[in-house]
Amino acid sequence: MRYELWVGLRYTRAKKRDGAAGGNRFISFISMISMLGIALGVAALIVVLSVMNGFQKELRTRILGVASHVQIAGPGGGDLADWSRVAQGAARHPLVKAAAPYVQAQGMLSFDQQVRGAMVRGILPEAEEKVADFEQHMKSGHLATLRPGEFGIILGAELARALQVFTGDKVTLIAPQGMVTPAALLPRLKQFKVTGIFEAGMYEYDSTLALVHLADAQKLYRLEDNVSGVRLKLDGLFAAPRVARDLFSYIDPELSVSDWTRNHANFFRAVAIEKNMMFLILLLIVAVAAFNIVSALVMAVTDKQADIAILRTLGASPLSIMQIFIVQGALIGCIGLVLGVGGGVALALNVDVVVPAIEHVLGFQFLAKDVYYISELPSDLQWGDVGIISCVSFVLTLLATLYPSWRASRVNPAEALRYE
Repeated sequence: MRYELWVGLRYTRAKKRDGAAGGNRFISFISMISMLGIALGVAALIVVLSVMNGFQKELRTRILGVASHVQIAGPGGGDLADWSRVAQGAARHPLVKAAAPYVQAQGMLSFDQQVRGAMVRGILPEAEEKVADFEQHMKSGHLATLRPGEFGIILGAELARALQVFTGDKVTLIAPQGMVTPAALLPRLKQFKVTGIFEAGMYEYDSTLALVHLADAQKLYRLEDNVSGVRLKLDGLFAAPRVARDLFSYIDPELSVSDWTRNHANFFRAVAIEKNMMFLILLLIVAVAAFNIVSALVMAVTDKQADIAILRTLGASPLSIMQIFIVQGALIGCIGLVLGVGGGVALALNVDVVVPAIEHVLGFQFLAKDVYYISELPSDLQWGDVGIISCVSFVLTLLATLYPSWRASRVNPAEALRYE
């Protein structure tokens, strides 16, 4: 073992000299506070980033349970003719698992004295089950209750609540396309029977989306055999941008292709920015604790000036003196880092147990079910984040040791030993 490492370790665990005030069996009080601060900051970073990853994953799952990985529309985003040929062409891509046609249009729903705007989506139930997870979110009814010619409709839970309708009620759907009569331009009206209600957990969908059969939507909106587009489900959602580019080799290049990363780009970009900002803010905790090591090492240098002078007279170089105190400061940081990583990982893996226990003790729920759709704190521990946090924290600790170590290397042996 190099003597610099040996002396640095000895300084860390040894008592102060006899007669020195505030002697401690391990390290000074400031060093202990620095160590605990680093542990707390690292643990907080790991837990918060894991929870934000969990929220991001939960939201992505809920969005893609209703939306699709990739959408193919007609040229310029218009209607799509001969959708079956397009679906067959897209299905030849090795990562495409399923395809389903859809009709997307706006409308107004009326029931009793209530009127609400809605996004009407025409679907083929047997195909839609392969590209979306509506069946898992059904509160009442099933997708199979949508049959051509029967004009059934499935509403989002918030939309049904706003209209005050239940399964079995009949609502009036008003299409924006009008009918020209000798008297005036009249809106197109059609009565639909509510055959089911779903709750996806995303207010955007639960409050506006209404599902009808594809044939009924084509008839109501006068599309004949055309559709708005084809929805695709992929084997791996993060492959969507690449698959969207590759699809032009399998379908007409004039068609419009978009993926979920573009359709919801602003939302996920906002979540990513928030995560990065939280990382920087919480990193300040680690930085403050790391730079407390400066105070601890400056005190150690002052206390050990005689030892430094003796080492210098025995032939130790200034670089060796620097290394001794770098070892001492780095050890403080490493102990805090290990404690923080251990505590943070343990807490992140058990958030679903710890948070309910805290809620039970305090007597209230952090995320009330009647306010938040996600009423439990999700956690998704990613070891890449743990690695980044550990590396950045260790670098901050090393930076904090440089100035005190440099001060130690500049000690003049004659001046230090004058009063010894």
